[in-house]
Amino acid sequence: MSFTTIDYIIFAAYAVIIVGLGLWISFRKRDSETNSGDYFLAGRALPWWAIGASLIASNISAEQFIGMSGSGFAIGLGIASYEWMAALTLIIVAMFFLPIFLEKKIFTMPQFLEARFDKRVKTTMAGFWLLVFVFVNLTSIIYLGALAMERIMGIPMMYSIIGLALFAAIYSIYGGLKAVAWTDVIQVVFLVGGGLVTTYFALDYLSGGEGFIAGFKLLLQKAPEKFDMILEKGQLMIPDGKGGQKDAYLDLPGISVIIGGMWVANLYYWGCNQYIIQRALAAKSIKEAQSGLVFAAFLKILLPLIVVIPGIVAFALSADITKSDEAYPWLLHNFVPTGVKGLAFAALVAAIVSSLASMMNSVSTIFTMDFYKEYINKEATEHKLVNIGRLAALIALIIAVIIAPMLSNLDQAFQYIQEFTGFISPGALAIFLTGFFYKRATANGALGAAIGTFVFSLLFKLLLPSVPFMDRMGIVFLICLAIIWIFAIAEGNKKHEKAITISRKLFTTGKGFKIGSAIVIILLIILYSIWW
Repeated sequence: MSFTTIDYIIFAAYAVIIVGLGLWISFRKRDSETNSGDYFLAGRALPWWAIGASLIASNISAEQFIGMSGSGFAIGLGIASYEWMAALTLIIVAMFFLPIFLEKKIFTMPQFLEARFDKRVKTTMAGFWLLVFVFVNLTSIIYLGALAMERIMGIPMMYSIIGLALFAAIYSIYGGLKAVAWTDVIQVVFLVGGGLVTTYFALDYLSGGEGFIAGFKLLLQKAPEKFDMILEKGQLMIPDGKGGQKDAYLDLPGISVIIGGMWVANLYYWGCNQYIIQRALAAKSIKEAQSGLVFAAFLKILLPLIVVIPGIVAFALSADITKSDEAYPWLLHNFVPTGVKGLAFAALVAAIVSSLASMMNSVSTIFTMDFYKEYINKEATEHKLVNIGRLAALIALIIAVIIAPMLSNLDQAFQYIQEFTGFISPGALAIFLTGFFYKRATANGALGAAIGTFVFSLLFKLLLPSVPFMDRMGIVFLICLAIIWIFAIAEGNKKHEKAITISRKLFTTGKGFKIGSAIVIILLIILYSIWW
């Protein structure tokens, strides 16, 4: 990608704004005055618009820009179900999950598990989360970001990895969630604005300069097979990453996408995942938290236009690439005009850096509050906890930098992330749902589900590889529910001493939330009706 002076100026301005804002926020308060609530939960003072922006900036990373565009190239619009179903999921989480979490005033998801079950469940799940966050999520984010920089700018992979890590570390490790969340407000502007610009010019090029709308109409004509939301078995063959082909149904198994395992993935990700829910835990109030999630739901409806359509355009243009994940960099390199490349590249880097910063903060929060404070130094001062959090974030980042180059053999890294996160999500979701709403759920049952989610997922993958991983998640989720139920029966089928008392009043929502939610649901019905 050849940058002109204006491109460099735009990108440099972005970098200066983000780093400058992050450092300003980080050093506004003297280090000795910063406590764990400030560092890990931004002082519980985030407004709705900062929550919504931070949710999207943290969620959308290289795994979407690069990975989801790659899946768009290989599979098509069907991969957008991850985004559109997430919009509905955010509303469900806002209504039924957040009121319980905020009432408990917790820092981490493992803390909730201890409050509802016991310390064994908390520690087991906290350990699983740290492993997945560091070795799957953080590592894949930095790898995909570096891949993009290598393909677009020609910067060698290792230099790109180190550069992205340093960029994210400069402000996020010292400043904590407050620095991450407030810089995310700016990041999401670059992310959405730059992403839309890239899609516009790609479609305009496809139409021969006739504009965005004409380009989209032509795309529907040139690649109709890429606009099926529900795939049939044998309908579409895609690269398997090993030089062969596989059925796309294995990644998006038909109607299961709508009524099966994707619900497990989405409800877990948006409702039980420290990396995401931490923003809502930092809200000023339940009303602000719920409004932030509705705002994020509207942005999720828009996102396939930014992260999926470019991959389909690359397919329609017969992109000369060797793997699907090269689709978005190829598009930027060849079809985004001079003068706009700086903005488009800033959008991509914004997505990568914000996600890296958010993931590091979540890793440091879980390690510090659920391991260090619990098992190593129960009398640690607030200042000590903050410093341990910073050290944990730095170590996690170094591990990711070392491991990231090992992912270079993947064809669709987005699917890799979904599959291996799916080892944890069925059991975690079963534990949380029964913890909320099943008063007889016991600590032993929750522990059985925590262990069972990994064991049964691994057995399915090894012994029944023909079962799509999304169906596997749905089946393992049901198995984990059964484990919890069996333990409840075996232990007397009585109300657990730590069962949560819920009431209708707890789930009361405001008029604005109801209106926003209704609009989101109507938009989703329209979209699925068009491309069913």
